[in-house]
Amino acid sequence: MKITIHPFFAGLAAGLILLGVYSFVNSEDTKVVYEYKQFSTVESVVPGGLGRSRILTSDDKGTVVEKELQNFYSMVGINFGNIAGNDRTIVDKVNEWTGQGWELYQVTSGSQTNMSSGSSSTGIFLTRFLFRKARS
Repeated sequence: MKITIHPFFAGLAAGLILLGVYSFVNSEDTKVVYEYKQFSTVESVVPGGLGRSRILTSDDKGTVVEKELQNFYSMVGINFGNIAGNDRTIVDKVNEWTGQGWELYQVTSGSQTNMSSGSSSTGIFLTRFLFRKARS
């Protein structure tokens, strides 16, 4: 049994193969260049609500912009309402920047306690949110 391929379909197949090869070759030559933007959160773990918690960003001129967050502790101990409020504020900032076309690229967190005071109940949680956007 002899199989014949209509010339239209043979040409279509050859065209698709060439298009695929062309796309692969050109994708190697096209490098995306990104610009980056970051904000950091500093959340205080100091009993009695005496610490300072903030979202820190820099504007286009390099000026530091601070937005207040609540401390993890109040006068009566850990305050889950403050933590939930901070979560809302941080997510609002993430949503603001992703709404402007920024992609959340990386999140890095760490903590620091003040061991010199003999207590591990004081310190901070630091989280950095790195965003990127393709340059146009």
